[in-house]
Amino acid sequence: MKPYLTLVIMLVLTLMGCDQQSTTETTLRYSQTPPTSHITVYRFAVHPLHNPKKLLESYQPLINDLNLQLHGIRIELEASRDYQVYETKIDQREPAFLLPNPWQTLMAIENGYNVIAMAGNADDFKGIFIVRKDSGIREPQDLIGKTVAYPSPTALAAAIMPQYFLHQAGLNIAKDIQNSYVGSQESSIMNVYLGTAAAGATWPPPWRSFEKTRPQEAAQLKVIWQTEPLLNNSVMVRDDVPPALAEQVKQYLLKLHQVEQGKQILAAMETEQFYAADNARYELVREYIRRFEQDVRPVRLP
Repeated sequence: MKPYLTLVIMLVLTLMGCDQQSTTETTLRYSQTPPTSHITVYRFAVHPLHNPKKLLESYQPLINDLNLQLHGIRIELEASRDYQVYETKIDQREPAFLLPNPWQTLMAIENGYNVIAMAGNADDFKGIFIVRKDSGIREPQDLIGKTVAYPSPTALAAAIMPQYFLHQAGLNIAKDIQNSYVGSQESSIMNVYLGTAAAGATWPPPWRSFEKTRPQEAAQLKVIWQTEPLLNNSVMVRDDVPPALAEQVKQYLLKLHQVEQGKQILAAMETEQFYAADNARYELVREYIRRFEQDVRPVRLP
């Protein structure tokens, strides 16, 4: 074989080996734009409203559209496996931007984040109880001795508010029912469908999404009770993010509902629009949590 041909073959094999190695080591990132060395990347972490796949489908269009408005900066969507993982990220000040629930908003304020908007109408932030239509459950007392599913102990609309509802209805949360924390909104609903829980707590956006994506299963379920509303999820920015960028993101969110593309993005997130809000707006949540912990249980369980 001619020397130059041998050299070419060796070069091709080397390149193939490099390609195979790089493919093996590549990990999934929640971004649809290639990395470039001169672009500053900020992470936008959304709390586990859905499982990571569903969250990506719902929120990536927002991030894609936002990135079109930015120059020299890219924002990447970040999902979390469960509430505990997400709350650890807040404690460690990892993401630059957050979309937490109202209780996590209080956590984040203590860790140097500031509210720049509220995601959705406050009236939409309420706990709902899902049961099977054939369950025979009519009153909260019918749950005594049975299992109730929730995404997480720290899910405000989908655990804390429903448990306070049951407490006010006369149930002892620690003794009268079995509380099962199943990791996600969808899991809470599916535990009811599969019969492993008598009732599941969630909140309106995941339930609307479930009705659209799994209509056959949803047809066998119903909302039986709902709590009073509180405040909706916030959008927050870490205190070391450049103020000009924080303001640009804020103005983008507040105006999103005014354009057709924005309306489509909001619809995918089951969110009416973003509203102006600040840290002070969430102080009423602090008072609600104080009463809950006094009457029912600590928010963060051991």
